[in-house]
Amino acid sequence: MDRLSGLMAFARTAELGSFVAAGRAMGISASAVGKSVARLEQELGVRLLQRSTRRIGLTEEGKLFNERVRRILDDIEDAEAMLSRTRETPHGRLRVSTPIVTYHLLLPVLSDFMARYPEIELDIDFNDRIVDVIEEGIDVAIRSGELPDSRLVARPLAPFRLLLCAAPSYLERHGTPKVPGDLAQHFGIRFRFPNSGKLQDWPLVAGGIEPRSMLTCNNMEALKGATIAGLGIGCMPDFLVREALREGKLSCVLDDHIDGRGQFRMLWPSNRHLSPKVRVFVDFLPERLAVGR
Repeated sequence: MDRLSGLMAFARTAELGSFVAAGRAMGISASAVGKSVARLEQELGVRLLQRSTRRIGLTEEGKLFNERVRRILDDIEDAEAMLSRTRETPHGRLRVSTPIVTYHLLLPVLSDFMARYPEIELDIDFNDRIVDVIEEGIDVAIRSGELPDSRLVARPLAPFRLLLCAAPSYLERHGTPKVPGDLAQHFGIRFRFPNSGKLQDWPLVAGGIEPRSMLTCNNMEALKGATIAGLGIGCMPDFLVREALREGKLSCVLDDHIDGRGQFRMLWPSNRHLSPKVRVFVDFLPERLAVGR
């Protein structure tokens, strides 16, 4: 039990950056946290934390140790949840990693989830970085595209379409393309995937015909803003531009010549017990988003 207390004290200190904050979270004094971590360091024979007058950080050894400790504590939490009789009241922090652009899908429905499960603390990282779900202790990741990691369970979430859009002001100046070949006379705003550095292919049925690139960016929100500003034609998911289309800020072009379909999926580790908080989240989202679309 002393070793487990030391691991918990270390993990909390690493997460919060101070003994005071860790003690407050654990319901014990800061000095008790510090002594517990010091005993752990003495037993291991290595310094895990770098102390300073302003903040406590992890040493290189501490970073490696923290990754393993977080997985151990997550497994303990899952085991407790499996044996708990409070399965009807899921609780605890739920760590979710999801692409930035998905906030258009998630934010409208999260209030319903929070009202239904008030004891779950959502910790959502809106980030286009490809995370290692297992190594980084992520409960659920939302991703599109290929799923190469066989250690993960995948569940379909929300399908979407890719659309070619342009601002009315742009179409007034340059005309509206009627067939894909017309794009040779137009300017395009291209999306570059931040992880691979590759340019997004436009989903034209004819293929191979794209306008001259006027601007390239690695953020869909920036791409939408540039398109609304009339800088060129942009390719974006339907849920991102739905409001702009409704308000007349954007118009779809070449809709009959596009075959762009995408699919978001939820991912979680296959070798871990599905805790109540994860189960209700992965059950809630597909149902709620299907209603919303």
